[in-house]
Amino acid sequence: MPRYKLTIEYDGTPFSGWQLQDNLPTVQGALEAAVKATCGDDVRVHGSGRTDAGVHALGQVAHCDIAKPFRPDRLRDALNAHLRPDPVAVLAAEIVPETFEARFSAVKRHYLYRIANTRANLALDVGRVWRVPRRLDADAMHAAAQRLVGKHDFTTFRDTECQAKSPDKTLDQLDVVRQGDAVRIMTSARSFLHSQVRSMVGSLVWVGEGRWSADDLAAALAARDRAACGVVAPPEGLYLVRVQY
Repeated sequence: MPRYKLTIEYDGTPFSGWQLQDNLPTVQGALEAAVKATCGDDVRVHGSGRTDAGVHALGQVAHCDIAKPFRPDRLRDALNAHLRPDPVAVLAAEIVPETFEARFSAVKRHYLYRIANTRANLALDVGRVWRVPRRLDADAMHAAAQRLVGKHDFTTFRDTECQAKSPDKTLDQLDVVRQGDAVRIMTSARSFLHSQVRSMVGSLVWVGEGRWSADDLAAALAARDRAACGVVAPPEGLYLVRVQY
């Protein structure tokens, strides 16, 4: 039975996250409905990870096994036809070995968080960035962010409902750059805890506003206590950019 790797883009605004939920719209549910409409069978679509409600993806990856063989480009086009009008697009489909697993074969995940650092209201980017009106010191944010890079116990930046077996993660990158009124935060790791990126971003914004210093951020990490976390950034600014294999 052929196994297909799907690279997917979506606007997470209308969805209750990636994972299937009863009576709620999800990205996984939309994709599985499109697969069934294409091949006539109930097929489980396995994602590289679960994005939360409101989180977007530029390069989510999933795999599925479909009994009926398809030419990859025709499968891509058929799925996209059945996904309309949902804001989900299959960017690419390819046949992969049966040993490929979208989640467990991944070696690194790359995320982007977008902040609009402007006092003006949003017009075109509503639901796609976090507007922070107070001027942020991006250089201070970047310097503080380096205190989180490496292997740590990230309990402070972990959602209380996180199901990961261990809070220990190795953060490979956490960069903050300013581009005009936009502040972009790029981070990468093999895997992340539930809400880890949004929790780190919210705490970095406190640094950028002058409420916290780099030492305060390091102390929050060392506390290994969820109560020590700063504000949690809203989901609309977060994008899963790429999954590396």
